[in-house]
Amino acid sequence: MQVFDTNSRAILKTWREHKQPVWTTKWSPAELTTLMSTSDDRTVKLWDLSSTESTMTFTGHQDYVRSGAFMPGQNSNLMATGSYDQTVRIWDSRTNDRAVMTFKHAAPIEAVLPLLSGTTVLAASDNQISVLDLVAARPVEVLKSHQKTVTALALATNGTRVVSGGLDGHVKIFDTTNWTVVAGSKYPSPILSLEVITSGTQNEDRHLAVGMQSGLLSLRTRLSGELKVQKREKDKEMKALMEGNIEEYDRKNKKKQLTSGMSKRLRGIEYQGHGADIIIEGNERRKKKKLPQWDQALRKVQYGRALDLALAEEPQNPITVLTILTALHQRSALQAALRGRDETTLQPVMKWLIKHLSDPRHVVLTSHVSKLLLDMYAGNVGQSQQIDRLVIRLHERVRALVERSQDAQSTMGMLEMIMLGT
Repeated sequence: MQVFDTNSRAILKTWREHKQPVWTTKWSPAELTTLMSTSDDRTVKLWDLSSTESTMTFTGHQDYVRSGAFMPGQNSNLMATGSYDQTVRIWDSRTNDRAVMTFKHAAPIEAVLPLLSGTTVLAASDNQISVLDLVAARPVEVLKSHQKTVTALALATNGTRVVSGGLDGHVKIFDTTNWTVVAGSKYPSPILSLEVITSGTQNEDRHLAVGMQSGLLSLRTRLSGELKVQKREKDKEMKALMEGNIEEYDRKNKKKQLTSGMSKRLRGIEYQGHGADIIIEGNERRKKKKLPQWDQALRKVQYGRALDLALAEEPQNPITVLTILTALHQRSALQAALRGRDETTLQPVMKWLIKHLSDPRHVVLTSHVSKLLLDMYAGNVGQSQQIDRLVIRLHERVRALVERSQDAQSTMGMLEMIMLGT
């Protein structure tokens, strides 16, 4: 973890206490030098800028802790975290013995979001969003508007709206008073993250930033001016209806549409206006490129088929296979992609690993996949001569790499001695 000064971009602090990847870092709303972090090492930690080590460590989760946040308002001593052990836990920084409250779910927790009231937490689990009441210590509502896993949650409209995004490519906007869907939109790729960007003294919603699995970042700007015009026109229409002048209003409105229609069409040729999406990395919007079959399968969560299609490409592109393996590793889906293979479908994976295991740029990933593959199919050794030969080749390649690494270490030691002597 590193803390930066946004003006000079200097590194103010570096911590290396977590043993596995860190997924969430959040600043405390009450103490400006305090922050929290959640990690795959199953711990939640508190930090202070003046300290070289964490000030407090919370243990209790049994799996990856992928999300967390401070509770707002008077409950800023409390923190909510979500884990792949299917629990949402509430921690109190005044005591680190254990979680003060635990909510058990039926699936891993992808995101948690405290509401501004300080007594309610939203938890995204599978394709559902649970509304957890801390006072009643129970869920008071379960939102089931997504078809696939909900991956991101954000507050909007000063806390009166909640925005959610999921792997189904949908963004939903909920009213926090009755938890009904008031708006939504569809994106061309599974959504991994989103955030509402505010501006002005009243913190008005200005932009919606959405990060997608395809690698694109979409920025949408709210049509604030157009919405105000529409509201003003609706008010005029309602007033004319109440006064009995609706026919005259319709006649004037029809003339206005005829005179402004041509100018709107001409302006539309030159200007895209606020409604246009901004796609980072330069997306060609006129011509949509046909996605490769492996990419289509990956978007449909068909992990094993995506890997098979990439391995079967002619000519085979090693970068494509590495991309898929990296994506599967990040989604914790490697086992799902490698599970249930027979003699025919297992050979291409092992041949690719034997060929590219020696690449130093990707040795961490390829060795991890190799160990996972051997663990999964160790009980099948001896049932197929072809697979047995591939296992022997893989073993020989690993031994050669180990010997080469040992020789390199010895050479480095001798060079260091020579440098010290000179």
